Amino acid sequence: MNSSTSIFELLAVSPPGWGGVLLTGALATLFISFGAYLVGMVLGLFGALGKLSGIQTVRFALDSYTTVVRAVPELVLIVALYYAGTNGLNRVLSWAGIGPIEVNGLVVAIAVLGFVQGAYMTEVLRGAIVSIPVGQLEAAKAFGMRPALRFRRIILPSLIPNALPGFANLWLSVIKDSALIAVVGYQELALAARVAASNTKQYMLFFLAAAALYLAITIISNLLFTALEAHFRRGQRPIH
Repeated sequence: MNSSTSIFELLAVSPPGWGGVLLTGALATLFISFGAYLVGMVLGLFGALGKLSGIQTVRFALDSYTTVVRAVPELVLIVALYYAGTNGLNRVLSWAGIGPIEVNGLVVAIAVLGFVQGAYMTEVLRGAIVSIPVGQLEAAKAFGMRPALRFRRIILPSLIPNALPGFANLWLSVIKDSALIAVVGYQELALAARVAASNTKQYMLFFLAAAALYLAITIISNLLFTALEAHFRRGQRPIH
């Protein structure tokens, strides 16, 4: 009984419990992940269109970007972009006669994870666009649709159902990758669990609590993406 009470006290939302710290970390994880996801989606859309543009220099640059990002571990990229990027920015500012700046950890977390997500989003969106039947695009051209109208009326409605499974995987991936941001000192769920565990010496308890929160986020995300896919695939023949 005392052990159970002790556990409940440790996980209480208000101090001296650490539940509030864990929940704040979970919200930070969701905020970072959502911001990085949006940045990655924008980069991925432009990347996919660039790869399909037929311009060789653009395709080469984007192929290099997606290959390097997918080949190098995310942790190495995060550390390199955070420290090397900050140092490079301050060097440029010093050449311009401007003093060094302190980069906000949250902004860096979103930017770095978004940069990594963009490489994967590029391939997901490119594959979704390529899977659109060519006849639909040729018919749209024959009717005199301009590129922007073709994208809005033909490409976008067709690529979303094809890309949603990839989008779901990348969302769950960025949720897990957000834990790597702890190396640059920004506190999200994984770091919050580590701080709580080191202060109370209850490592198993708080890492299990963090795992339960990650699992809850994953289950809710899966339900949401399943509902979205059912919505965008309504009227289509199910694949058996």
